[in-house]
Amino acid sequence: MMYPNQSASQNQLLQTIYESSFAACDILLYLDTHPCDEKALEYYDERISERKKALIEYARAYGPLTMDSVMENCGESWKWMEQPFPWEQEGECR
Repeated sequence: MMYPNQSASQNQLLQTIYESSFAACDILLYLDTHPCDEKALEYYDERISERKKALIEYARAYGPLTMDSVMENCGESWKWMEQPFPWEQEGECR
């Protein structure tokens, strides 16, 4: 879903974060019953790596989404609270 104040690249990063997060959670369910599956473990590591990279890139460009990436945006201050909340975006519910 594209919001009025979001660019295509911002939405693309969010999509990558959503997809890699879903894939990592999904493969964890499989790994619960197949803990020795090397291909599944490799796939999990790839999705987690992809997610971390996208979270860092998103935080640097648009502000952090999770507490894991708070320091990527502005390590010397606590500016993440200065960005608008989703409900404060233009065109959103008020």
